[in-house]
Amino acid sequence: MRLYVIILLFILFTLPGKAQDSLVFQGQLSGWANFNGRNDLPVYTGARYIPGLNYRIEGKSDNLFDFEASVNVNGTFGINPFDSSFVDGKIKPYRLWARYSNTVFELRAGLQKINFGSASLLRPLMWFDQLDPRDPLQLTDGVWGILGRYYFLNNANLWIWALYGNERPKTWETGTTSKDFPELGGRFQSPVPKGELAFSYHFRKAQADSSFADAQEAKTGENRVGIGGKWDLGIGLWFEGTWIGKNDDWGILKNQEMLTIGADYTFGLGNGLNTVIEHLFFSYDQKAFDFENTFSFTGTTISYPAGISDNISAIVFYDWASRNFYNFFNWKHQYRKFSLYLMAYWNPDDFSMPQQQDSGEIFAGRGIQIMFVLNH
Repeated sequence: MRLYVIILLFILFTLPGKAQDSLVFQGQLSGWANFNGRNDLPVYTGARYIPGLNYRIEGKSDNLFDFEASVNVNGTFGINPFDSSFVDGKIKPYRLWARYSNTVFELRAGLQKINFGSASLLRPLMWFDQLDPRDPLQLTDGVWGILGRYYFLNNANLWIWALYGNERPKTWETGTTSKDFPELGGRFQSPVPKGELAFSYHFRKAQADSSFADAQEAKTGENRVGIGGKWDLGIGLWFEGTWIGKNDDWGILKNQEMLTIGADYTFGLGNGLNTVIEHLFFSYDQKAFDFENTFSFTGTTISYPAGISDNISAIVFYDWASRNFYNFFNWKHQYRKFSLYLMAYWNPDDFSMPQQQDSGEIFAGRGIQIMFVLNH
């Protein structure tokens, strides 16, 4: 499928253009330094550069062809002074897609970001991205696939997608994805009084490895059903729910159920104090909706614009099973050409936040981090 995607990208990229065609080069450069006295390597530094190229071909009758290609170049260096060190670097595609769109329809093919849902902290519908609410850059790897979207006149919209060639497990997935069959799914979102309601579905063939001792079949079909809604009733209210079920017996990993409810409100204090709170309930069981193996997390974020150039925010999670708090503080100052972030965190040494396992390598324990970001 990747070959077909590359051919489509080439065709769209080489279509004859008009005077309105445009080619834009832009990029993001960031660097950071982290200190955590409890880590094996207390000092970590890193740098990242994401250069991107965007090409637009404006056709007649609101038809648009556009193309985006970007690469993620990053390196990290960790050190325990006078003892040990670690160096790592990666270069990988970040986005590589082509799209046709008009006023009611779009078709996008290639390496792209696909995300949806109302929740922002604890997201059962985080099926294809890895967005971390604490990440100032909001970076996430893309997925290889084709996505079509149709927008109805009443603001309802329909999504259809097909994914293939995505080897790493995505969020909330157990096992890898079999290469024998593409992943298929869709989503329908419709306006309702004072809000919106959406239903999502996804199918893949899951592949077990040696670590899944309970799996009776190495490959099995997996169905994923999601529902979510959001309303503006003076305060914002929303919910997201997902059920993931496998056709064969994978022990307690056969079924997963997740539900998040959330709310947000901006208090009229000073420049406006925005508060978001969400609660996640999660269960995994051999029998669907048995709720024998459960855990719960509550998350809240508070954000305050201290001035034209400054913003202060804090994110706190609470694990009800282990009775642990996860605390994160961020101060952002916007200069003329770049942004500066000063972050501090106080978390358990055994980092077990859902969705954020990769972040645990850096944010376990207590520490501080400074980051600068330049967009051009």
